[in-house]
Amino acid sequence: MLSLSIREVSAALREGKLSATELCRRCLNRIKKTGYLNAYITVTEDLAMKQAEEAERRLLSGKPLGPLDGIPFSVKDNFCTESVETTCASHMLKGYIPPFSATVVQKLLDQGAVLVGKTNLDEFAMGSGSTDSVFGPVRNPWSYTVPYREQNREQEPDSDWVISGGSSGGSAAAVASLSSFLALGSDTGGSTRNPGSLCGVVALKPTYGLLSRHGLIPLVNSMDVPGIMTRSVHDAATVLGILQGRDEKDSTTVQSRDSPANFPGDFDVRDICVGVPKEYHAPGLSAETLAQWGRVAGLFERAGARVKEVSLPHTQHSIVCYHVLCCCEVASNMARFDGLQYGHRSGVDSSTEALYATTRHEGFNNVVRRRILSGNYFLLKQNYDRYFVKAQQMRRLIAEDFRHVFQSGVDVLLTPTTLSDAARYSDFIQEDNRTRSAQEDIFTQPVNMAGLPAVTVPTALSSRGLPIGLQLIGQSFQDMKLLTVANWMEQQLDFPIIRFHDYAAEGKGDRQDQERECKLGS
Repeated sequence: MLSLSIREVSAALREGKLSATELCRRCLNRIKKTGYLNAYITVTEDLAMKQAEEAERRLLSGKPLGPLDGIPFSVKDNFCTESVETTCASHMLKGYIPPFSATVVQKLLDQGAVLVGKTNLDEFAMGSGSTDSVFGPVRNPWSYTVPYREQNREQEPDSDWVISGGSSGGSAAAVASLSSFLALGSDTGGSTRNPGSLCGVVALKPTYGLLSRHGLIPLVNSMDVPGIMTRSVHDAATVLGILQGRDEKDSTTVQSRDSPANFPGDFDVRDICVGVPKEYHAPGLSAETLAQWGRVAGLFERAGARVKEVSLPHTQHSIVCYHVLCCCEVASNMARFDGLQYGHRSGVDSSTEALYATTRHEGFNNVVRRRILSGNYFLLKQNYDRYFVKAQQMRRLIAEDFRHVFQSGVDVLLTPTTLSDAARYSDFIQEDNRTRSAQEDIFTQPVNMAGLPAVTVPTALSSRGLPIGLQLIGQSFQDMKLLTVANWMEQQLDFPIIRFHDYAAEGKGDRQDQERECKLGS
């Protein structure tokens, strides 16, 4: 039952074929069974069972709160959750228990969704591999699947696993490993789409301002967006319909111009024009990712859609521009963690300056400290115009590139999400965080600087048995149109359901789950 879609499970719950408490218990058992993935920082078992019991009573009385009533979900641990520890995977916030929940979390809870846990990430969401967490790295569930293990028979799974991507790697691993039906991540430069691609799940970055950032601990205020991870495009659209809308607690939100999350019944792919940016043929793009990019473009073309090459000329400058702006806003946002109000506080109290310095040295890892130092350097009076102002000017040009392409008649852009499939952890950590992020964010961060919606759709398995995903980019506030095209694309691809190798101790229980799943889905 755990690999069913939200729509299928919701129908089973309403029809009485499945109870909310049984579903929650199975997800919690799944979290324990896949503990080796290190996807979760906090598992909210008691809270989840209490919420499931309440959902079950509503369902039995025929009064569900909505399509997510009784559906287990997880949340990246940089979203505030009332009475549940929120750490940002950092020593700085260990033990911090927020007195409120982020707006997007509260909206899910108000719909009756069941919170099963908080997921792992790179510290303060700064990274592209979910390897720089104080709680340890997240392992990609596909490292333990039949296709990957058959390709690596001579290697021990514990020494040959691949990364989950980042920074929302825990959320992606939670959805991919079937312990959660949906997960929230944050997306500043690709932090949901990158792990979504590497873990074989759908990852949506909505238009900036469509979802509230209230309660999301900020990284880069002008680019941060709550992201949605599910196992199907339809599920992502359902969740988007619930989360979108104006929030008086976030002045950057707007009311959606889209109708509720329903795909149009008269959609015809022949009315769509798909753009393929020539600048995205980047150095390091793997042959397999390139082949999948071409294959999917061919699928659109053969179905009658117009496919044409387009140009986004300032793409080559985007990663440097993103780095400067990211560090500047990080330096500002991290200033609040000073040891006085909340979070870690050093025992050194010889002076206020010493308290600040030692608290931040003890609380932040090297990655966070380097970005703070870089940002403060870029913002120095003598450097402000040369770095920050220039980067803002380049950001406007990057946004203009997208605007010109969409004004030319293009409906969506089709691009890679990552350069290749997931790297082995042992290979990934050979380079520093800054270099890795520059490589991994190359296809994703321009969208954040332009504030556009984008979605990653799992496309195929590589020769190594690992997922490859492609990205669709849409026009501002046309998220449902983007998801409609993504839904068509998903239906053509038939991406395989994850199947774990014997090492993961799947055993008889999961075979019974699969048999029951067939009955529930029929």
